Amino acid sequence: QVQLVESGGGLVQAGGSLRLSCTTSGRTFSSYAMGWFRQAPGKEREFVAAITRGGGSTYYADSVKGRFTISRDNAKNTVYLQMNSLKPEDTAVYYCAADLDVVVVLRNNKYLAIWGQGTLVTVSS
Repeated sequence: QVQLVESGGGLVQAGGSLRLSCTTSGRTFSSYAMGWFRQAPGKEREFVAAITRGGGSTYYADSVKGRFTISRDNAKNTVYLQMNSLKPEDTAVYYCAADLDVVVVLRNNKYLAIWGQGTLVTVSS
């Protein structure tokens, strides 16, 4: 079973940048499509970005398109989320998730079962 560990969260001013990382010690990382999700206080978890197993295709929520970039380094078993031009409304706990099928990641449904513990991003105005 793949285990995911996020890092890189913190406090940043509006307009600033952060890079989140999600790492696994499993040997099968390259077999998994990966996604980033976030959950703000009092709100439902929402999709942020996803990337296919080889990194050839990426997907973004409209709210982050043009500001966030998802990438992966399969040699390092790590997926990244580069967040630029951060806004206070980006404040949330950010989670990474994995599935063998990118469609499951994109649908963010009950079949998406592999999650990290989350990392908090706070953007001050």
